[in-house]
Parts: sequence; C-alpha cells; structure tokens
Amino acid sequence: MSEPRTNVFLPNLCTTRAVLVVVVVSELMAIVITLVAGYFEPFGIERLALTSLFIQWVGLTSAAVVCHLRDRLNRLPSAWSALAVVGLVVLDTLAFSLLARWLLGWAAEGAAVRPLWHWDILSNVLIAAIVAGLIMRYFYVQEQLRLKERAELRSRIQALQSRIRPHFLFNSMNIIATLVRVDPDAAEQAVEDLSRLFRASLKDSLEHQVSLAEELSLCERYARIEALRLGDRLRVDWRVELDPETVLLPLLTLQPLLENAIYHGIQPLAGGGVVTVHARREAGRVVIGVRNPHPGCDSGHQGNRMALDNIRHRLEALHGAAVRVESLDEQQHYEVRISYPSD
Repeated sequence: MSEPRTNVFLPNLCTTRAVLVVVVVSELMAIVITLVAGYFEPFGIERLALTSLFIQWVGLTSAAVVCHLRDRLNRLPSAWSALAVVGLVVLDTLAFSLLARWLLGWAAEGAAVRPLWHWDILSNVLIAAIVAGLIMRYFYVQEQLRLKERAELRSRIQALQSRIRPHFLFNSMNIIATLVRVDPDAAEQAVEDLSRLFRASLKDSLEHQVSLAEELSLCERYARIEALRLGDRLRVDWRVELDPETVLLPLLTLQPLLENAIYHGIQPLAGGGVVTVHARREAGRVVIGVRNPHPGCDSGHQGNRMALDNIRHRLEALHGAAVRVESLDEQQHYEVRISYPSD
C-alpha cells in the first residue's frame, strides 16, 4: 500500500482568510480591467459594477469548486493538478460568460435578440486561463519552497539526533558495567533508560508529537543516567503546574534542553547545582523552560543554537509564528524558555 502524499500543492480555499483574499484579488482585477477599458471608452461606475459582479462570481465559484475537489486534485501530480484547476476555471468562466450575456440581452428593453456567442466570451476565457495559470505557478513555487525548507529542517533534525555525545554513551556503558556486580537492579534500570533514549532519538521527530508527560518521562530517564555519574552534584527540580497529559509537543523538545543544562551548567561546577524544569499555562499559552546555574565562565551555551533553532522550527510548523524560543543569560542562571499557543 502506497504512503499518502505529504505535500499539499493546492491550499485550502475554504478558510475565511482564503475567501477574503479571493474577494480582494477579484476586485482589484475588476478595477484594473475597467481602467484599461477606459482607453477605449469613458470610465463608468456601471461598467465597474458589472465587471466586479462578473469577476466575483467567477472567482468565488471557482474557489468553491477547487475547495470541494481539493483532496482529489492533490492526489494528482502537480502538473496535472494545476492543469485541472485551469480547466475548471476556464469552464466556470465560459459558463458565467454565456449566462451573463443571456441576462444582459434579456434585460435590455427593446434591444434586438443578441446571439449567445460573442468574441468577448473568448476574451474572458483567455484572460481566465492566463490568470489561473499564473496563480497555479505561484502555488507551485510556494510548494517547492515549502518542500525545500522541510527537507532542510529534516536534515538539521537528523544531524541533531545523530549528535549523541560520545562521552555520554561511553560513561553510561562504563557505569552500567560497574553496577552489574554491585547493584544489578540499578544496572538493569540504566540499560532500560538508555535504550528508551536511543529509541526516541531514532524516531522521525519532525512530525511525531507526544504528550508532555511522555517527554518528561524521557527527561527523567536521562536525568537518572546522569545522576549515576554526577551523584549528589545533580539535582533536578520538576515544577509542572499543568496536566502534562493534555499538552502536546514534538518528540525530543525538552530532553535536549535538559541535556545542555546538565552538560554546560552542572558538570563544570565542583559543587553541582539544581536544574529547574518548569511547565505552566500563562495567558492562553503553554510555557516550558529549563533553568540551570551559570558556571561563571564560557559555558559553551552559544553552541546550543542548533538545538534551539530546531526546536523553534518544529514548533513553528505546528503553531505558526506565535511560537517563542528565548534564551535568558543572567548573571547567576541561564534559562531557555519556549512558549506556544495552548490548544
């Protein structure tokens, strides 16, 4: 069985915003056509009104037809999908041109019966075909740009996932080897935690969403492994002030932040410190942050930009431009805070 298409060539024209765009663009076209016609005959409000009415009819009904057939059209190759849309717009324009000419002939009092066909109809059809073709070209370019950005984002995420610090793996294996004899239960728990971390890192986290509860569980497993190495130097304060089962976020959003906090904030300090992981709702937004002590030297936090950029891009793919990813470098503490609209 073939996988479903992941790209969407045609946008959703059923939304309020899309309908508004169709209305505005149609009206601008009507104004331009009326102004161009002014080179041959005087400008008239009546002509503008009739032109606007006709173009709005064609624009809105074509958008409605494309909206209704969108799922089927998106299953076609992009070229065939674009050609089908142009054909639908041409047929819609032809139908309304014939209807408009019949209505104008019927409404003209005392006028002779007009023939149904006129060269103006061919002109309308050609204009509709050209405009529809240009719009399909725009949609195609936008889709290619989106796919390119998606491919670049996927490669960055894969690079981030493959960047498992060798020292963490080697230290974990050494600790497990030491615990096998003195504390088999702790060794078994460490092996299970490590396997869960690696299993999560191998998943396609671009689209895979999990609950905050699952992400926190992954973070707890990572913290337990690091606690075997750092001992009492590592303390984690979990401040979760919401129901974690009701919050969704991309897989491996919080764990890299905790990893960076331990690696750059706790490990350089001889006495260790406390890493605070907090999550809450605030003004209709989910706010999640990780806070660690500032070691007072060049902690290498600038090297975390790759992780932060990936987290921001993945959240923006789900929640748009309302996503915020902030790093607060204070005198005593360093904090990374992410927030996005609450569903």
